[in-house]
Amino acid sequence: MHPDELAARLIPVDGDDVLAPPDKRAAVAVILRGTGSAAEVLLMERVQHERDPWSGQVSFPGGTREPEDDDLHETARRETFEEVELDLRAEGRLLGRLPTVAAIGRGGPVDMDITPYVFHVSGHLRPGAGPEVEAVFWLPLVRVLSGELDGEHVWRRDTLVRRLPCWHWEGRVIWGLTHRMLGELLGRLDGRA
Repeated sequence: MHPDELAARLIPVDGDDVLAPPDKRAAVAVILRGTGSAAEVLLMERVQHERDPWSGQVSFPGGTREPEDDDLHETARRETFEEVELDLRAEGRLLGRLPTVAAIGRGGPVDMDITPYVFHVSGHLRPGAGPEVEAVFWLPLVRVLSGELDGEHVWRRDTLVRRLPCWHWEGRVIWGLTHRMLGELLGRLDGRA
């Protein structure tokens, strides 16, 4: 799908569906490159850290809004530069956003909402890995859409066990909030949303 076509299927950037009432707001950057069967999305694997509710998981670059951020898409740009060393002001085109979601971490709600902003980049950029990032990689969307990467992630915490949908790619598991947000994007790419 061409970026202009996808932009028409996304929520406009100036729209707001803040979940009430979060103490924190956060944003992530859903970064796409290529079109059609060559389309890929940038993901990162977070470093292990006991204070991070998403420690070691696969995610989009992003984080909590800071006072100096003019808006949430600025938060997504700033966090992307800090985490994966891409300057989305210079190298990306903001297409729109996906619905805001309530954050979940370590099996329960986190007092935060997260707004995913969708960007398109051209060329073969080489993202880096900042201090909060173990690895950065591109996920081919055609393989996700085909169902070839589908799987089940078994999440355990104490006596609680949950079986959750996921995708497996290069030894990594994409599940939880990232799976949910990416699923929303895929629905818009193939016309389901």
